[in-house]
Amino acid sequence: MEGRTWIAVLVKEPGSAKTRLAAALTPAERRSLAEECALRVLRTARGVAPTLAVCGGPEAERLAASAGVEAVVEDEQRGQNPAGARGLEAVAVRGAPACLLLSADLPLVDAEGLRRLLARADAEPAPVAVAVPALGRTGTNALYLRPVGGFALQFGDRSLPRFAAEARRAGRRFAVHDEPSLALDLDEPDDLVTLAGIRDRSASGLHP
Repeated sequence: MEGRTWIAVLVKEPGSAKTRLAAALTPAERRSLAEECALRVLRTARGVAPTLAVCGGPEAERLAASAGVEAVVEDEQRGQNPAGARGLEAVAVRGAPACLLLSADLPLVDAEGLRRLLARADAEPAPVAVAVPALGRTGTNALYLRPVGGFALQFGDRSLPRFAAEARRAGRRFAVHDEPSLALDLDEPDDLVTLAGIRDRSASGLHP
């Protein structure tokens, strides 16, 4: 699949994910939610572009296998930026000219949204970085890079302005792509309320 954009999904161990939801969900509920989101993201990504999963451990690796996605397993979970760097290295070895780094905790992800993002990003002149912001925050839920090297990852709190600054440092065009299906990540209890409201409106036939 040399010459095609790859997607690298960053998958934490389900048992250690969603700790900031502890006030709203039991440990079993948090694990189940993490697994549900990761499987949805992995299966959706696999249907859109060549995909691999950067897995934080054996449980995440099993999720990737059940979704039919190749896994790269970290020796230990060291955070999203080392995981992302591992993903970029893995797709570079496979000849990818570009990579989309994608969070695994996006409950609304769909194929159409991913295709819109990739079409927009692939049309931008290289070198380029395209970021998808998190709903209501200055975080980043997805990052497209072409080429895949020479860019320091900045995931974490208030990452969007840091990605913009890194693009300037690296001499890359920087673009922000607002994509509703990728905007909601489940980090805080309020995110669960937002998700429930979107699903209720969808069930009623109303637009989110």
